[in-house]
Amino acid sequence: MHNFRLARLSDLAAIVRLLGDDDLGGAREIVSDPVDARYLSAFAAIEADANQLLAVATDAADQVVGSLQLSFLPGLSRTGMWRGQIESVRVARDLRGSGLGAQFIEWAIAQCAERGCGLVQLTSDKARQDAIRFYERLGFVASHEGLKRTL
Repeated sequence: MHNFRLARLSDLAAIVRLLGDDDLGGAREIVSDPVDARYLSAFAAIEADANQLLAVATDAADQVVGSLQLSFLPGLSRTGMWRGQIESVRVARDLRGSGLGAQFIEWAIAQCAERGCGLVQLTSDKARQDAIRFYERLGFVASHEGLKRTL
């Protein structure tokens, strides 16, 4: 049995470990003890913003086994519709394929619906083909071409 809840500061080290536990994350995250101060600053900013939700999936012992961030985005297009943006989805390596990820995404979608969002969107790195297939199985459609520019 897994639970989903808002992340606490005490979860931050586990979240950073999840973010760094793949080829892409391993090259861009800093997994350290203590947690790098930049993660602490980011956590504080997320926690202070009513349109951000950092969530964790926990096991029966309340250990973090997954994480994701939701951003609630107001917009003028589509008659002022709000969107939910799902980011930084991670599930512990030993639980991938167990159904936890699908349950976590469905939980996130429900959070967006509760906030009045009319659309849920996400991006996935093109190198993460397994993740893309996972999201497509959950009903997400590659309807747009996403572009990014590193600053």
